[in-house]
Amino acid sequence: PLYSSAASDVYKRQGYPPFNIEQTSDYSYRITLAVAGFSEQDLSITVEDRQLVIRGRQSDDGEDRVFLHRGIAARQFQRSFVLADGVDVGEAVMENGLLHVDLTRAKPETVVQTIKIKKG
Repeated sequence: PLYSSAASDVYKRQGYPPFNIEQTSDYSYRITLAVAGFSEQDLSITVEDRQLVIRGRQSDDGEDRVFLHRGIAARQFQRSFVLADGVDVGEAVMENGLLHVDLTRAKPETVVQTIKIKKG
């Protein structure tokens, strides 16, 4: 398998943020997280001991703002994905409130071994 999800986010009950995993070719995959309201500076992506860890922390700049209703909370999260052997993390792209993280799996090498034949 590509990964095993060890979702250790702060809001486990809500499964925040929601994510998709798609296969984009025989040897590549994409994890997409819905991170509306987060900027690139609010997010960090690290690989720690074969775990892809994506963290988000929004700064609460609402100290001088008066909310009549506050339904959009500043959340923090941490999502972890255990990467299988041979899976590498490529680039990350932020687009329309979605964070895309591309993964590639090494193509298996074809090993050809030639055995010499000795005269007996």
